[in-house]
Amino acid sequence: MTKFYRSLIFVPGNNPRFLEKAKSLPADIVCFDLEDSVPDNEKKKARNLIKKALKERKKYSPSVYARTNSPISGKIPADLQEIVQNGIDGIVIPKVNNAKELKKIEKAISSLEKKRKLKPIELMPSIESSEGVVNAYDIASSSKRVSALVFGVFDLLNDMGIEYTKQPEGAKYARAKIPVDARAAGVLALDAIWQDIKDEKGLKNDCEIGKELGYSGKTIIHPDQISVTHKSFHPNKTEIEWAKKVCKIYLKSSKKGKGATVVEGKMIDEVHYKRAKALLEIAKK
Repeated sequence: MTKFYRSLIFVPGNNPRFLEKAKSLPADIVCFDLEDSVPDNEKKKARNLIKKALKERKKYSPSVYARTNSPISGKIPADLQEIVQNGIDGIVIPKVNNAKELKKIEKAISSLEKKRKLKPIELMPSIESSEGVVNAYDIASSSKRVSALVFGVFDLLNDMGIEYTKQPEGAKYARAKIPVDARAAGVLALDAIWQDIKDEKGLKNDCEIGKELGYSGKTIIHPDQISVTHKSFHPNKTEIEWAKKVCKIYLKSSKKGKGATVVEGKMIDEVHYKRAKALLEIAKK
């Protein structure tokens, strides 16, 4: 894990005004959406608008991602054709059930990257079904492109036949398992959205629960949620002190030609150094 993401905000891909506004949002990631926020008759329009927005990538401050439609929808080939372009940093794949689905999508992305001479694009599989929860570790560890798992609570509850509440009992196991599987695979985990955009207190409490479970950040749906989310997932004092030690000791060790060293009895290498450096950069914001 070489990056830290506290917030990923979904931006409807069919709304030119929202795409324009996203240029100045202080979220860590803006994610142009082709899935749930876009009606079927607007998918083609959204793909074209996102493709146009990617040409203005330099005007966007955050990292820029896009969310495709689900593997089962049959729409991913058309989505990738338009969004695998210069300017995109990563792709969220919703409703991934198993590693086989993700590998098939990765193969298609690799082919387009090769043809268009692009750098490898990061992937964030979204876990939104009982099958996906069971296979979360396999999905997270199936590709070096995977930077994080995303927890999608609403479709999971639908799959389980459970009604949504603000703290759904039926999602507790899945919500706790996904960050464990993500960390075991060496990637981050982003928590599910908080639907009530007017309930700031509820959002703050939900963020605190997510951080305690091991999530590094949260997916969100409104700009007003960014500030609360960032404050909640800001690195704490213990994390910052640890990161400072890792950076100091690793740099000292690397000057001696050593690729790995020990900090307080724990083995660290370049990956830990990059992660620590990224955490300190977040702490400065």
